[in-house]
Amino acid sequence: MNKNTSLDEVHQSIDATEANTWRQRLFIFLGPAFLVAVGYMDPGNWATDIAGGSKYGYSLLWVLLLSNMIALLLQTLSARLGIVRGRDLAQASRETYPGFVNLPLFFLAEIAIAACDLAEVLGMAIGLNLLFGLPLIWGVSLAVLDTFLILYLQSKGMRYFEAFILVLVAIIGLSFFVELFFAQPNLSELSIGFIPSLKDAGALYIAIGIIGATVMPHNLYLHSSLVQTRRNNKNEASLRTAIKYNFFDSAIALNLAFLVNASILILAATVFFKNGYHDILEIQDAYKMLEPLLGESLAPTLFAIALIAAGQSSTITGTLAGQIVMEGYLDLRIAPWLRRLITRLIAVVPAVLVIHHLGESKVGDMLIFSQVILSLQLGFAIIPLIHFVSDKSKMGNFAIGWKVKSLAWLSAAIIVGLNLKLVGDTLIKWHTALAQYSWIFNFIIIPLVLAIGLLLVYILYYAITNKNYQKDTQLPHGKAAIIPTITKKEFQRVAICVDFTANDVRAITEAVALGSANTTFYLIHIVETAGAKRYGKNIQDLETREDWIELKKYGDSLRKQNIQVVEKLGFGNPKKQIPKICDEVNAELLVIGQHGHTGIMDIILGETISEVRHNAKCPVMVV
Repeated sequence: MNKNTSLDEVHQSIDATEANTWRQRLFIFLGPAFLVAVGYMDPGNWATDIAGGSKYGYSLLWVLLLSNMIALLLQTLSARLGIVRGRDLAQASRETYPGFVNLPLFFLAEIAIAACDLAEVLGMAIGLNLLFGLPLIWGVSLAVLDTFLILYLQSKGMRYFEAFILVLVAIIGLSFFVELFFAQPNLSELSIGFIPSLKDAGALYIAIGIIGATVMPHNLYLHSSLVQTRRNNKNEASLRTAIKYNFFDSAIALNLAFLVNASILILAATVFFKNGYHDILEIQDAYKMLEPLLGESLAPTLFAIALIAAGQSSTITGTLAGQIVMEGYLDLRIAPWLRRLITRLIAVVPAVLVIHHLGESKVGDMLIFSQVILSLQLGFAIIPLIHFVSDKSKMGNFAIGWKVKSLAWLSAAIIVGLNLKLVGDTLIKWHTALAQYSWIFNFIIIPLVLAIGLLLVYILYYAITNKNYQKDTQLPHGKAAIIPTITKKEFQRVAICVDFTANDVRAITEAVALGSANTTFYLIHIVETAGAKRYGKNIQDLETREDWIELKKYGDSLRKQNIQVVEKLGFGNPKKQIPKICDEVNAELLVIGQHGHTGIMDIILGETISEVRHNAKCPVMVV
């Protein structure tokens, strides 16, 4: 696996270099934002929209519109980061901040994803319960299966994956447009809802929930990765084209998501608020009351079908975001099926605990609370994003200008400001509620809040000063190690596998010791990106360029010792490509470094050496 490629299974798997007309370009670039947009119409949005519409009528429509405008701006910046720097937001954070900052940022991102997935998993379970009578606990358990659905869709290709999500989005949208036709809202009353106002503290709480449900932190990580599935030329004109068409992609997808969210809130305001039902917090209650209030038996069925589609599509993209965050922040690469299963379990386990301990009646409250948690996490994703796309040293001519930067900082200020007010109000309530347990408030809650606040101030300082933590440049596989003077032995043609880790020194040392002055040593490294698997030696991505540079360092180091060396860069699956190159150079011996793990770790991290030994025609020496 490529250590510095985001979602390496599908990285640069769609060729955008052959698109010549604007229609072809639009078709090629449409897709990533739709995967992002499903997070803007997930069950968490339903909960906040239904609660807001039933309690405050149309008056919070302006919050939806504001949230959508902020989302469009931030998702555009996220796409720009991925296109220009070839990094997702988590990878850029790892390269910019010191470890003591990245670790808490990782945990906060995981909390956000868990909160989001909690809403999505619960929403799908509710939909299955409403439509088929399946208990919530079983519906939540079924959500684990989406892990295997992702693997299947990705094996078919990214376009199949995007098409599947697009179908689910279409189901959601059509269902609610039909619901609105049944409800027939008053358009003149509806238009007043776009005038900003907050009636009370409860409206602020729901408004923050709407913002958290709309501008999701995990979507910023996801979008910066998904845009890298398109293979572009790296010249300035091609990058500008990619940025332009990804903006079209974002504008179309997010505005459709806005229409869906507005439809949900308008439906709740028209059907519930105007009929005196002001406390519809449970999605199940909304479902049960649609038919008697609208007089249409089809309405609740469409509602449940759309809910299942929303939950399933959102859990899929949420799982991808979890993979991106784990690999980006921790540089942890494990087998695809396992890392997706871990991400899914992070959501499923809390959902099961909520249902088991709090009961099904509390699911609606948990859905809204999960969206408020998302909103509280936003500052820790937005501020680094603004920092990274403003950095001229990394973005060059593609760094955002002062106008866009001003709008971005204004968006961040609105979100952080609302969150600070919410945190302040919540602390006052907790202080009163925990009067008999003041030690919990004074020694646990307050220190934790202060620590998180200091982290926010720290990344804000980094962003304002445009500071970067000085660390070694992150290369796809690390840097070439220093090779010591070697005592030579015998062999004429020896192949050596290298992967730019500490094992390389021993592998090279042992191999060269078996040769003589007339021995030629072939240094082999395999580029494993999705683009390399598809385009072979024609791929010219970041990993290919950097791996060749590092491979040449090994070769040059050996040539200084008067050792004959030929560098060989392969592309695709190492289990097949290593034996193939050995055959091409007629190698008499293949030397390969032991990866250092066995048993269960082979299952987790993947196992290469055994298959290479079986496929290679020459003797294989493992050191």
